[in-house]
Amino acid sequence: MPLIDVSIARGRTPEQLRALIDALHQAAVATTGAADENVTVLIREVERAHWSRTNTTIAERDASTGAK
Repeated sequence: MPLIDVSIARGRTPEQLRALIDALHQAAVATTGAADENVTVLIREVERAHWSRTNTTIAERDASTGAK
């Protein structure tokens, strides 16, 4: 009974998130042999100001590059 838990920075479209869920679900079924009804995918969208790497948040990087 696979549980796939993904954290991703907020900012994807509903279509992108749906495609990610589908791809993860299909990969779990194909690689583990789990039945469709036994695969759970959880997407956690994290605010860009709450996600930091190298002491810089994604929001700060976005601002410095003019992105989003």
